[in-house]
Amino acid sequence: MSPIQGKDKRGMPRDTIRMSSIANGFASALRALLLACVFLLSIGTRCIADDESSIAKQAQNPIASMISVPFQNNLNFGVGPKDGEQNVLDIQPVVPFHLTDDWNLITRTIVPVVYEPYISPGSGNTMGLGDAQVALYLSPATPKDSIIWGVGPAISFPTATERYLGQGKFSAGLSAVVLTIRGPWLVGLLATDSTSVAGEGDRPDVHQFLTQPFVNFNFTHGWYLASSPIITANWKAPSDERWTVPLGGGGGKILKIGKQRLNVYVQAFDNVVHPHDAGNWTLRAQVQLLFPK
Repeated sequence: MSPIQGKDKRGMPRDTIRMSSIANGFASALRALLLACVFLLSIGTRCIADDESSIAKQAQNPIASMISVPFQNNLNFGVGPKDGEQNVLDIQPVVPFHLTDDWNLITRTIVPVVYEPYISPGSGNTMGLGDAQVALYLSPATPKDSIIWGVGPAISFPTATERYLGQGKFSAGLSAVVLTIRGPWLVGLLATDSTSVAGEGDRPDVHQFLTQPFVNFNFTHGWYLASSPIITANWKAPSDERWTVPLGGGGGKILKIGKQRLNVYVQAFDNVVHPHDAGNWTLRAQVQLLFPK
């Protein structure tokens, strides 16, 4: 005799089992990410106190004149028709160049490693590289009136290893950053707008906007509170499917393990506005290698 429709062989509703499995998956992912960060925080407490505040502010400045390599992991929950989990690990090396006594050029590269859950028949349940992005910021070497800024081109390359992990387009646009540092506060905004200029003819054109406000409050011994939500808009989408607006924040610490400086933080965001099949909340964990002068 076949099981009753909507129930398993034990008589339990399949929806209940599915929700329980999702909840267990969420809990396991949260524990793994949080334990990794707690472990780093616990073994990295021997930082040099005199340098911590200065290094923290450099690490929080997206156009600082310091080489760094952030590994930023974004775990997005509730993605797609089956409410799956999407994972995006962004490898983001930042390399500054001293052009003249007055100007610096800061290069920011993003190489995403993406796991995409089930989206529709024939797409999803895929892992690989996404589209790489490069932004170049021309920035004054000496800030005026405590205002730091940078502006320059942003380019996206169709480097995705699977069709559904990228857009299949070369895109170009403008990116800008402005921030100020006042006492323990570091506050600023990054914004990028780009549109497709070439690529696969059977793929839709792209016009996207991204802005990331960031607010950091620094304590002693390298600890800080932070909020840096990534707000995006797809200008080609219908108005009710265009925006993703997260709210949230978290905290972190500057560490020193051996001779290596690290910036470690965890943040969580509730997507109060998002497209229908996009994630409804995000857990972000980052480990950033720092190479101060």
